[in-house]
This record gives sequence, structure tokens and C-alpha cells, in this order.
Amino acid sequence: MLDRNGSRVAIEPYGPGIVHVTIALDPEEIEKGAGYGISGKPDAAGWSHRADAAGDTYRSGDLAVTVNAQPWPKAPTQMERYFVPSLPPVSIAVRGADGREIVAMNGWELAPHEVNGEKTFRIGASFGEAPGTHYYGLGQNQEGALDLRGRTIDCRHNYDAPTGETVCVPFLVTDKGYAILWDNPSVTTVSPGINDRVQFQSRVGERVSFFIVTGKTTDELYAGYAKLTGRTPLPPKAAFGLIQSKARYETQAELMGIADGYAKRGLPLDVMVLDWFHWTRMGQMDIDRTAFPDPSGMNRELHSRGLHTLLSVWPRYEREGRYYDMLASKGWFLKDPDGEPAYGLAIRSDRVGALLDSTNPDARQWFWGKIRDNLASEGFDWFWLDETEPDLVPAGKFYLIGSGDRFYNLYPLVHTAGVAEGSAKDRPDFRNLILARAAYTGAQASGAIFWTADVHSSWEALKRQVPATLGMAASGIAYTSSDTGGWQWPHGPKAERPVLVDPAGATAMSPDYRDYPELFVRWFQYNSFTPTLRIHGQRPATALWEYGTAAEPILADWLRLRYAMIPYLYSLGRRTYEGGAPFMRALFMDFGSDPKVADIRDQYMLGPAFLVAPVVEQGRTSRPVYLPAGADWYDYWTNKRYTGGQTVEAAAPIERMPLFVRAGSIVPVGAAIRNTSEKQSLKAIRVYPGRDARFTLYDDDGVTNAYQRGGGAKAELIWNDATGRLSASGRLPTGQDAASLVEVVRGQ
Repeated sequence: MLDRNGSRVAIEPYGPGIVHVTIALDPEEIEKGAGYGISGKPDAAGWSHRADAAGDTYRSGDLAVTVNAQPWPKAPTQMERYFVPSLPPVSIAVRGADGREIVAMNGWELAPHEVNGEKTFRIGASFGEAPGTHYYGLGQNQEGALDLRGRTIDCRHNYDAPTGETVCVPFLVTDKGYAILWDNPSVTTVSPGINDRVQFQSRVGERVSFFIVTGKTTDELYAGYAKLTGRTPLPPKAAFGLIQSKARYETQAELMGIADGYAKRGLPLDVMVLDWFHWTRMGQMDIDRTAFPDPSGMNRELHSRGLHTLLSVWPRYEREGRYYDMLASKGWFLKDPDGEPAYGLAIRSDRVGALLDSTNPDARQWFWGKIRDNLASEGFDWFWLDETEPDLVPAGKFYLIGSGDRFYNLYPLVHTAGVAEGSAKDRPDFRNLILARAAYTGAQASGAIFWTADVHSSWEALKRQVPATLGMAASGIAYTSSDTGGWQWPHGPKAERPVLVDPAGATAMSPDYRDYPELFVRWFQYNSFTPTLRIHGQRPATALWEYGTAAEPILADWLRLRYAMIPYLYSLGRRTYEGGAPFMRALFMDFGSDPKVADIRDQYMLGPAFLVAPVVEQGRTSRPVYLPAGADWYDYWTNKRYTGGQTVEAAAPIERMPLFVRAGSIVPVGAAIRNTSEKQSLKAIRVYPGRDARFTLYDDDGVTNAYQRGGGAKAELIWNDATGRLSASGRLPTGQDAASLVEVVRGQ
């Protein structure tokens, strides 16, 4: 611990390219270590320390971190007595092995104030920036931006944000080889690239705590994030198939009728979801036997078809419920300033229910126990943890661990972790899956997949989904998608252009929303090329055939394409588990040397092969697509080859979403299956020539945790562009011969 005229500073390595910086006036604040969500351990191997007149320098093979010397302050001038802070200054420079400055922290803030009856501080730090730096991440923001430069981000969980829910994951990634992980769960304001600096400011705290993560590539930055906060587990294979939901299936017969409808039509399906109000009362944690007379039998029947089920479980309890008095007596609810359970939410007229205090480990353990005994015992496989912001806003209230203002953004981490830990203990070889509506630092390690909350069913909302999900991926949250078709009741302005999908026969919306089937088709095309594909919504009907006779064959074709891509997607999921980097990738991640990609917010890479360009405007039958420089590109539909570094007008008739494949790609294509419980052989290994390529194909049983113990099988596919031959490192996981499956795409 260093002393800079009363400011205490600690530099703690977590690896050769990662440091934890803590600054405080009170040495005890330094000694507390990293905060919530940080599961990695300090690692100073290979680091050295040297002190000289310039300051204290900590050096590894990758970095040199200098806490600059600070001279004893002179007596203040008359003006300084009034306008200069008395906080002893601290400045820190982070340089690469070549001596080039990567980033510098130029100042810190510790300003006393009172929040929620607690005497505390507003804390902050400011960082310099290299000219032209671009910034990404900080969780979910639905205002339509990707590059955060020049914006001020209110990093908080806010269900009621005007453009759609915001989620705070305080990981700020740059295109200059570093990222900042801010270690404070209170409401935080971040201003990247304003007045030539980056400023973080949190509402509650007694210290400044942050991590600098460096790397030569963006993938190295995400590997650093995973080292600090935990790996992203490989979801069950079913999570890569179709997840069918509705708000809500009223009866067991209705739910089974939808499953029957998919089977009757020969459409693949993997997961049926039972959403809210399947219970007898909020907080009963039961199944209404009037509407669902035999949930155990229902699940047995679905399992016999190779399907799985996902059940919504809320952390809210109404006073008349069977558990309320017990939970209140134990103090296991979020409390108001008088120590009573906080009940209901005045805004949105949401006036029923107290919130389980999931910061309390005993409450978390109890919650999982009731899920296990009351719900998993009926055969439900996985659980949807809704309202994880939490929905009852914690500001002005109190958790067991402290003020709701101090821990404002923490709830989704501890709430999902409780279920993940319980499942690991009681179902050790059954792979966990959680659907959650919000995240925080480290929440990806719970095995959760996330979605963008209850968005509108409109073209405007669809357009915002692309940068919103890319922002979450850029924050280290690899599995994020959206409710296909939007959640809110379908309504929108009258279509301005000719409607591309005849709405005849559609039952998913009211008759006056004529372009809704077109919107659903475009949304489904987009979500077919995101990490997870889930249909959901508060509308009369949601299943694939309920958008009209014109939409159904288009949707069926895209669903089959999604299932053909599962060998590719599942292999990418394994890669994310091993390395930490997301496979839904904003273009800056792979083409950082091309300045034109910095703020392209409506295109992205899905893995190393696919450039995806969703159509997000009504009536459009083409759209401009920028093909990044440094590669050639194949139009997926026509095989026409293009040189990168140009914008093309891509055809987009309603049956197509523009897709391009990078030259030098290997794409395994799966055979048709009913669902992922079937062993899926490969139909082809498609090669797009233009450079040497490698792709690691992976497969396993899809449901157990054996993959964490070395289970499953891999084969590295290797394309030699000069010889025009593809080889494999060994037998394919499917048992097939690779050479017999090769299809080389010849560009036109």
C-alpha cells in the first residue's frame, strides 16, 4: 500500500495484463479487496516493484503501472482555498512493454454526502484518452447507439427507461487495447470521450476501485474479464434451438396444443416455456392444478418427445401467500426505512408483493429449496428468474448487506447465483440454464441467458435490439437476445410502404396491425442469428403458424436454417466457455484496423464466418451492407464474391435477410432434426475459400456437465487454401469422415 500525502493506493496484479487499483483515505477500505462479482484471485507471478523519484512502478512482461510521485502540496492560494479540492491527488499511468502509454488515471473523487440516511461519499475517477478512441459495453442501453463515445451513460438497472430497460454491467471496452472494469454496484454515471477524458462517478462508496484489463486483441480483453468474473458456462444444447413461449399459456391443454402443433407440422422445437401466473397466488411457488391438473405428467410427455421445459419463478410474495409471514419474521425481504417489508411499487400501479432479499444467503438457499421441492420435483427442467433488476426498485430501501442505494445494481448477480449454486449442489450432473432479465458483473457465470426485457412490438423497437444486444455482448455477457416479435401487445403506426407479408390468417395481433406479420418475420430472421432464439409476447398467439399463411413457410425455412447452424453455434459456445469472448460480435472486435466499422450498429459477426445484416425497416427489400476491409466476402444466398472495404446494396426480399460469409471460413452444416435430443449428423462442411482457415468442431451429450471435466469430443478442421484441401485433426464428433462432407463454395 502506497501513501500519496494521505491518499492510500494499492496496485494488485491479477495476471500479466490485469491490475486492480484501489484508492482511499482509510487503509481499511483498501484491505477489503475486490467487490461483488469478482471471483478471480490476485496473481503477482512475474511482477516486480521499483521505487524512484518518478514514483512506484509495478512491472510485468506486459505492463508497467506507475503510481506517480506527488510532491508535498504547497500552501493554497486565495483562489485555491475556495475552488480546489483538498483531497490528496493521485495519478497512475499504465504503459505497455514497449513503453507506450495505454491509459492514465488523472484524478479521483471522494465527496461527502448523505444517501438513504447513511453518511457516505460520491466517488469517481477520471482517465485520459488517446485521440479517436471508441468505447463499448457498460451493459444494456436501448437508445440505439453502439459506440459510447461522447455520451453519458446512466449505468443502472431501469425497467422504465423510455426506450427499453437499461442494465448496468460496468465493463467499458475500448478499441485501443484496454478495458476498465469499474468495481462499484451503486448507480454510476460514465462519460466516455467527453472533454478528452473518461469519467466514472458512483453515488455511494468510500473508495475508488477498478480493474485495468489489457490485451493485444479484443478476445484477450474478454479472456481477462472471464479471469476476473468467471467463465461463461456452455448452455444445454436445447438453448441453441427454438424456445417457445407466450405471456401466457392459460392451461395445460393450450401449452400441449402448441407442442403438438410443432410436431404435426414437422417443425423443430426444443423448449416449452410456462410464464407467469401459473401459480395460485404470487409467492405460492406452486402450479395451479385447475389450469394445469398434471404438471408432472405434462413434463413426462414433453420429455418423451425430447423437449424440455422452462418455468417462470418470481421473487415476490403477497401478504396472503403461505410463505409471507415466515419470510417477514425472518427478515428475508427488502425493507423500507422503518424496517418493514417493502411492499409493491407505486409506479406502474404495481402494488402487490414483497421482494425476497437475495443478498441474504439463507434466503437464497431457501428460495432454491422451494424451487427444487415444489417445481423441479414436477419435472420442470430449468427456471426463468424474472424481475431480477429487481422490479421493486431498491433505492431508499435496505437489504441485509446494506442500503439499496449502495447495492443498487447487485440483485441480478446474487439472485441468479443462488439458483445456480443450488442446482449445482442438488443436480450436479444436470446442466443448469437460467433465463434472466438483468445482469451485473459476473452474472454470466451463473449459466444465465439474458434478454432485453419487455420491449415494444414495433419497428422502432426492433431497430434498437441490434445495438442493445451487441452492447451486452461487448460487456462480456455472451448470451443475450430479445423477445421475437416484441413483448408488448402488438400495435404500431400504419405502414408507410407496401406490406411485404399478407396478414391473411394471422391471429397473433388485431386486424388493424397489417404489417405485424412482416415485422415478426424480420425479427425472427434476426433472432435466428443471435445466440438464442426465443418467441415470446403478450399477444393472442405466438406460435410459428399464427402469423398468417404467407408468413408460415418463410418462418419454417428460417427455423430449419437455425437448426442446420447448431453444430456451428454449439462449437462457438464451447469456444466462449474456453476463452471468454462472445460469439455475437460487433465489427470493432474483428476489424479494428478498419476505421469505418467503429460505429456500425446494425451489422455484426456471428462467430468467425457470418456477417449478419438484419432488416429493421418496414417494406424494405434491400439494404446497404458494409463489407469490412481486410477480407473478401461471399453473399450467402448467391455465392457472389466481393472485395472488402466497400458498401454494397444487398437484396433483401422478405424471404431473405442479408448474410455474408468471410472468405476463409469453414461452416459445419447440420442435418435436419426434430430437436437437439437427437444426435445430429453433419450434412456438409462448407468451405468458403480465400485464405487458410481453422474451425474447431465440438459436440457432447448436450445436457450434463461432463464438458467441464473434459467430456465431449473435438476435431479441428483445417483448410489449406493453396492446395484446396480440408483435413481434420481426428475423427469428427459425429463419427463421420470429414473428406466426404466437404463442399467448396465457388464464388461467382
